[in-house]
Amino acid sequence: MSATGSPVTNVVMAGLGGQGVITASDILAEAALHAGLDVKKAEIHGMSQRGGLVSSDVRFGERVFSPMVPHGEADYLLLLAPTELAAVQGCLRPDGVVIGTDLVAPDDLPNKRSLNVALLGALSVYLALPQDLIRVAMLAALPEKLHATNEHAFALGREAALARRAAGG
Repeated sequence: MSATGSPVTNVVMAGLGGQGVITASDILAEAALHAGLDVKKAEIHGMSQRGGLVSSDVRFGERVFSPMVPHGEADYLLLLAPTELAAVQGCLRPDGVVIGTDLVAPDDLPNKRSLNVALLGALSVYLALPQDLIRVAMLAALPEKLHATNEHAFALGREAALARRAAGG
């Protein structure tokens, strides 16, 4: 169940080609599947090979009928590139949550390429999915040599989101 009480949780992830948007959405979808939920996923690659917009919709719940998040119904917007906010902001519901690089700055990470996992860690604070399922899906999706770095990034994202929520954000 989403934060708004809907039986379907709607997440839109957006960024630039090469930032790991698709990997992050694959991890989230896999975690929801492991939780026994119905999952649908859709991707838009655009001009991603040239650094253009990449977005992915992930929907999960007891029963999901469409892979695309309807306009204005995203519960969460995970934004890897602030420059792409205008392109996807219309997806977010009025009371939706934006999780972006203002929460976990790439410079705070031991490896800037793990920003997608850090923001997944932040998102995990808001979701009704057990964080362990997300972590297991993350480890299964990434090479073993990257596990420690991404475990650290995931924890950093969770800590940042928990601090923001405690502060009323």
